Amino acid sequence: MPDITLPAGAVAGRRVAFTYHRDLEKAGPGQVGVITAIDTGQPASLRIRLDGSRSNLHVFPDYEGLRYLDEVGPVPELPMGSFKPSAQHPGMDFEYDGVLVIEFEDGDMVAITGDRARAEAAVATYLREQAGVDDEGDIREDLAELKPQYAVFEWEPEDAECAWLMHNATEGDEQAVRVHYLPAA
Repeated sequence: MPDITLPAGAVAGRRVAFTYHRDLEKAGPGQVGVITAIDTGQPASLRIRLDGSRSNLHVFPDYEGLRYLDEVGPVPELPMGSFKPSAQHPGMDFEYDGVLVIEFEDGDMVAITGDRARAEAAVATYLREQAGVDDEGDIREDLAELKPQYAVFEWEPEDAECAWLMHNATEGDEQAVRVHYLPAA
């Protein structure tokens, strides 16, 4: 592959608009992000973190779906430590009546609320709509296993396997939130 010369606009901290290859034919400005680093190996590539993402894309500086914007500033720090979960965070994409429900890879689930009735309604809806459980008896059995507890959600480093982890906590722990936990059967 031939060497790629870095354009003058390719600097860490530059805001960019990025369009995935599959979307190049569609009208639209693309997703906005920032150049977090420049890899000068052969061939050179830019590391771009799209707004709202916790990982970098590796993009050739002359990629047709990349547009350099005028704004240049410091590379924003990746949030680390504890956080309060919301539907805007990665992996938290099911919400029922204001209650987030998360299913982990091992089948465990958590409803982020201290209110048992709201947790039951959210988990039951998740089981019906997302997990495809049709038997109301099975749903009632699962709901009986919901355990109230406190948890802390913490961001992981950028290249970690998961964007965040949930850890058990106790009442009064900083950033602890009340949840209802459903272990996998």
